[in-house]
Amino acid sequence: MPKDNINGIKHIAFIMDGNGRWAKKRLMPREFGHKYGAEKFEEISRYCKKIGIGTVTVYAFSTENWKRPKNEVVTIVSLFSEYIKRVERDDEGSRIIFLGDKSAFGDETKKKMEMIEASTAGNPSTLCVAMNYGGHAEIVDAVNKLIKSGKTEITEGDITDTIWSGVVPPPDMIVRTGGELRLSNFLLWQSSYAELFFTDTLWPDFTVEELDKMIDEFGKRKRRFGGV
Repeated sequence: MPKDNINGIKHIAFIMDGNGRWAKKRLMPREFGHKYGAEKFEEISRYCKKIGIGTVTVYAFSTENWKRPKNEVVTIVSLFSEYIKRVERDDEGSRIIFLGDKSAFGDETKKKMEMIEASTAGNPSTLCVAMNYGGHAEIVDAVNKLIKSGKTEITEGDITDTIWSGVVPPPDMIVRTGGELRLSNFLLWQSSYAELFFTDTLWPDFTVEELDKMIDEFGKRKRRFGGV
């Protein structure tokens, strides 16, 4: 187990896939998997902070996830509300940023999210929770904001500075659990040179030991950023 972040990773992002399948394998309703997945999210994010990774982003709920069964959506939103309440009591020293369209959660929850972002802004490490998030929606939102600001020409730098996830450095690593081999509309602008890691392990079964192996593998890869 690494005692510190020896490979210089500034930002690691997780696509937390497989909660529903994890529950079904145990003959439980899919929503139970999300409860265990929420516990795993907190365990893994704390571990990343412990070993010195400054920014962690988790894909909690996408703009497309509203299409899922009603009970599952209600469970995920409820777990998110519980998480907000816990963070209000104790932010554990991390800056909390909610990536996505906050308006979908109602005025009261939106206000709480904004208050948490403001009250934790001075903390040294950062945890981004992508909730009602989609990479396409993020880019469209940024372009519309830039047009409204009076921009007649838009540069890459303009978009990078305006997208929701532009407040943090681009991810060095993106880890997807659950066996699927795609990004699923996650951090599309920011992920251009991220190192991708995929595992068949379902998110609730993901361990710090498996993450350690990925971090070790990251250190062996050559990141050329378009060079030679």
